[in-house]
Amino acid sequence: MEEIAFRILICFLASAGAGLGTGFAGMSAATVISPMLVTFLDLPAYDAIGIALASDVLASAVSARTYAKSGAIDLKNGFVMMCGVLSMTLVGSWLSSFVPDGTLGGFSVFMTLVLGLKFLLLPSVKPRHTMQDSSRVMQIVKGAAGGCCIGLICGFFGAGGGMMMLMVLTMVLGYELKTAVGTSVFVMTFSALTGAASHFALGNMPSLDLLLLCVVFTLIWAQIAARIATQATPELLNRLTGLILTIIGIVLVTISLL
Repeated sequence: MEEIAFRILICFLASAGAGLGTGFAGMSAATVISPMLVTFLDLPAYDAIGIALASDVLASAVSARTYAKSGAIDLKNGFVMMCGVLSMTLVGSWLSSFVPDGTLGGFSVFMTLVLGLKFLLLPSVKPRHTMQDSSRVMQIVKGAAGGCCIGLICGFFGAGGGMMMLMVLTMVLGYELKTAVGTSVFVMTFSALTGAASHFALGNMPSLDLLLLCVVFTLIWAQIAARIATQATPELLNRLTGLILTIIGIVLVTISLL
């Protein structure tokens, strides 16, 4: 009985961090769920990643729907970026086979901390209408190029694609944070679905109880975070996002040292 309660608790905590990260910052659930399931439940890394990807699908889809209702999503550029992401993920996955696992995981943790501090200290509050300072063609080119870079990095480093997407959208394309997160979770819905399907097709199905718990808990927390985010002011959203990412980054550093 104690073992069952412990498994539920770990799934709840991991999913809470993943859901909040997804809803507030468009972060991949794999960044939080995978290391926690591996560390505390001794789950094989492959199974943990599969569970995290599956948790990402519904959480990202529901978050994207919430952001779309408030108009905080760029579907046109989102589709362009999605094509770039999906096309280059396989290339990144192939290249990652030549790099040690420790390097990959360390990069993801580093990016989480960097972005968390960035949004706390240098918030992205530019109104959406000011970002259209270049032609639509240039926006499409930047979106496609950014999507290819994100897909390459996502496949190469595993977890961290959401962080890279957020960085490209805010720093390269000039999106304010709310629209950047909305567009990010929209793209992640399809990339996570593709990743989860291929993951389960190539390997064994993970523990169904852990899968169900993580999917449900992540979905709930992502919906809560997305609803809060769409109602928050740009300044508050930057602070909340930065705080969540910084806390998650610290937790991940702690886990990596266990």
